Amino acid sequence: MMNGKSKLVLVAGGAGFLGSHLCDALLSEGAHVVAVDNLQTGRRQNLRHLEREPRFELVDKDIIKPLPARLRSKKMKFDEVFNLACAASPPHYQADPEHTMLTSVVGTHNLLTFAETIGARFFLASTSEIYGDPEVHPQTESYWGNVNPTGPRACYDEGKRAAETLTFDFERSSRADVRVARIFNTYGPRMRADDGRVVSNVICQALSGDDITVYGDGSQTRSFCYVSDLVDGFMRLMAYEGPFPGAVNLGNPNELTVGNLAERVLAMTGSSSRVVSRPLPVDDPRRRRPDIALAKQLLGWSPKTSLDAGLRETIAWFADERSGAGKAARAPTMLQGAVAARQA
Repeated sequence: MMNGKSKLVLVAGGAGFLGSHLCDALLSEGAHVVAVDNLQTGRRQNLRHLEREPRFELVDKDIIKPLPARLRSKKMKFDEVFNLACAASPPHYQADPEHTMLTSVVGTHNLLTFAETIGARFFLASTSEIYGDPEVHPQTESYWGNVNPTGPRACYDEGKRAAETLTFDFERSSRADVRVARIFNTYGPRMRADDGRVVSNVICQALSGDDITVYGDGSQTRSFCYVSDLVDGFMRLMAYEGPFPGAVNLGNPNELTVGNLAERVLAMTGSSSRVVSRPLPVDDPRRRRPDIALAKQLLGWSPKTSLDAGLRETIAWFADERSGAGKAARAPTMLQGAVAARQA
């Protein structure tokens, strides 16, 4: 695979929920894409619709290890490197906390060094978890956070904070041209039913008629961004050519309680499930809402998809999954619309 006149892009974590949608968006803009994924939480079925796409390749590899030699050859002149590789939901990243930390630190260092060597622009998918259980609301990029460095979520929270440190150190020493996105709660088709996230939990429980689990009294808040909007933000940030912006929040600033989310899903599915309370997990943030003024100013970006529209798409996708239909190609529709709107 040669880049020629088209961009050649490496997407680490490309078989995951976000990574697979990013691959779709990049291909829609004419890029050649190599997805690298160890398939720990990513799934081949997320990319099944690309199996015959000549501009796409999936490489089964863990970024903790060096990339295959052929990807580091002079023939593979990558223009951009996206690092989305890391388990991102608490049940998954806590299942192997050592690997989670190493993915964020060693894996990010490997990809930064790779980008430095070939002169590619580097993108780090960071997280709102670097703010911890925030004492500042909404969260701005200048807020340093309130993170428990020894708790059960620290492998991810501190891992991503360290990944940002490495990325900014490479930028400060002019070793790589970098972009950093701090991602807030995102949902949409291709989420895993077992990822433990609130949207997937509530939808799957409602569709199956099981009790809907709400932790605490349901008054904790989140801000939910539909996946096509987030990926549009990724693309805009990677393409940004102005002065180095530092980390940029990407998320939906519309805040609602977890209890309200459960009520909406119940109404939209017509489910007879009961809502039951469970104790709050350790270090679970009480409030979470991004300040996206910087993204609006620099990128002209803000979410466009309403919560009800995004939930309808996500509910339909999970219903297809339950019925065995599994419409793998369904999700790119809204993403392609976002790409077309940005190009217009």
